[in-house]
Amino acid sequence: MADIIIVGAGAAGLMASIVAGRAGHSVILLEQNTKIGKKILVSGNGKCNITNRYIQTNRFHGHNPDFIEKVLQGYGFETVEPFFTSIGLEFTEGKDGKMFPLSLQASSVVELLEYEAKRIGVQILCDAAVTALAKNTDTFTVETRQGTYSSHKLILASGSPAAPQLGGSNSGYAFATKMGHTLIPRHPSLVQLCSEESWVKNCAGVKVAGVATLYANGEQITEKKGDLLFTTYGISGLAILDLSREVSTRLASFDYCELSLDLMPAFSKERLSNLLLDRIKSNSEKPIILWLQGVLHKKLIPVIVEQSKCKAKAESDLDRKEINKLVHTIKHLKLTISETKGFEGAEVSTGGINTEEVNPLTMESNLVPNLYFAGEILDVDGDRGGFNFHFAWVSGMRAGIRN
Repeated sequence: MADIIIVGAGAAGLMASIVAGRAGHSVILLEQNTKIGKKILVSGNGKCNITNRYIQTNRFHGHNPDFIEKVLQGYGFETVEPFFTSIGLEFTEGKDGKMFPLSLQASSVVELLEYEAKRIGVQILCDAAVTALAKNTDTFTVETRQGTYSSHKLILASGSPAAPQLGGSNSGYAFATKMGHTLIPRHPSLVQLCSEESWVKNCAGVKVAGVATLYANGEQITEKKGDLLFTTYGISGLAILDLSREVSTRLASFDYCELSLDLMPAFSKERLSNLLLDRIKSNSEKPIILWLQGVLHKKLIPVIVEQSKCKAKAESDLDRKEINKLVHTIKHLKLTISETKGFEGAEVSTGGINTEEVNPLTMESNLVPNLYFAGEILDVDGDRGGFNFHFAWVSGMRAGIRN
């Protein structure tokens, strides 16, 4: 019998296994995939944004902010960095405090974590999906494809339904609810958005640095700045990922969601109007579509002209009124959103185990003694930029160190 069984060899599970193993506990780490750390390997375009230098509670989300604050207290960047240094990994800092392995290879993170876990005696079993789980008095019994195992303590770090192609599933929730825990509704987050408007297909591949503002039922909800990437199904890009959490929850409530896109945020309306007015040659018959190519990507121009209801056909037809129509649309291009790309396209999930039922200092269940949770299975999700991994490392540390 092991002291601890950990279900899920992702970021949280690996961290918990190493912390617990270093404390002298016998640990079995179960992973349903054929390899450990699959989400880590693909994160950050293969570079792995491990954490962020600037950890603040407002970069994390859930229905119980007090829980998040208590988990993070004393467990900021200055706690995570020494751990990774201890396993031989050095950091390099990117934009906005994003921290990456100095090698810029996610594989470095996984391989060093795996080596350290095995070095201290953690038994790692892959292709070991849990098929049944039970607790009898003070013993947990876990049935897997590889066999049946038992332990005094159990840590569920089995993730969320996000990215099922990488092993994301609802399995951990099923076991937790069977033992009495409740769930906060889960929705895709950090995910691309879909639109039924036909014009986006014609703009597929166009990428601009812009600002996206989300409106739900006509009410302004949030605004994000960054890349906007038009696709055949709708829109993606960093700004879109950053506001997708709000879109997912609003769509789940059957709200009407619309984006207002500023395609040229570096220009105020006045400056952009003056720029366009100064470009007009009164005797030019240059088609308006061609004339605008000096300012905009040509795939976007037909959409701008149509939405603006600009009546000018040629450069000589333009006046301040028509220019103002164009400028307004360039700064407020409308795009209705019908759905997201779902969990298949999502990096993380909102919702999860109700954190009011979990001790934030130990990660132990308040309902089932010796049952612990770590990582994305909990109702905590973070912003893009290393925050989700940070919560995984920290909750894994807390779960492992208290055992």
